[in-house]
Amino acid sequence: MEDKTLRIDEATIVFSEKPELTEPVLIEGLPGVGNVGKLAAEHLIDEIGATKFADIYSTDFPPQVFVRDDGTIKLARNELYYWKGPVDLVILTGDYQGLSTRGQYVLVQSILQLVQEYGTRRIYTLGGYGVGVEVDEPTVTGAATHPELIEELEEYGIVFKDKGGGGIVGASGLLLGIGTMMDMEGVCLMGETSGYMVDPGSARAVLEILASILDVDIGYAKLEEKAEEISKIAQRIKQLEQSGGADEEAGDLHYIG
Repeated sequence: MEDKTLRIDEATIVFSEKPELTEPVLIEGLPGVGNVGKLAAEHLIDEIGATKFADIYSTDFPPQVFVRDDGTIKLARNELYYWKGPVDLVILTGDYQGLSTRGQYVLVQSILQLVQEYGTRRIYTLGGYGVGVEVDEPTVTGAATHPELIEELEEYGIVFKDKGGGGIVGASGLLLGIGTMMDMEGVCLMGETSGYMVDPGSARAVLEILASILDVDIGYAKLEEKAEEISKIAQRIKQLEQSGGADEEAGDLHYIG
């Protein structure tokens, strides 16, 4: 008799389907600075109508469930979506990154092994680049695995420059670093952001460049709505700080993810 027990390990991938894809491009957008990558990936998924094909569970995620609007619960997870187009895509997003160094490596290796089976050759990781102040027109900076990629992508307005010995922490960096060991090339696109709040404006700047690279036509109305909400929240916080009432009324301000 087949054992259908699900054992949650360091990285457990549960497929709802196994699509047929041709050398899909991997796009990662997990929570991080300003939630830029997650916002960009989720907006892309919605706009192109990508289909979820796998959930990723891990003992390295926080031990919790989320309560949906209808009262049902969802275990913390990452998710993989696919889209078949002129260029096939696999998009990774989710609730968390791994909490430990080992957990990050295990998750990244599991994802890379999966997309390697599909013939993935290129990766785009998305994230925020914290600058500590509000940015009206965020620049998108980049870091690439190969010099040829910099030459190829500079024309899209990505700024490749020395970060003074800085690094890219988490999945956005590990996917590129370990990916090179698996004959994959990639670029991290980072939108400037204050880093203090969720930043839909920075997510849009990153996504506009990615859409141009992939030659995908998408709209941005929902990101604009989120940006307006965040702006109102920021203004409210400033008003509360000026009036000395931030602590008393902070509970009325909702975090938008």
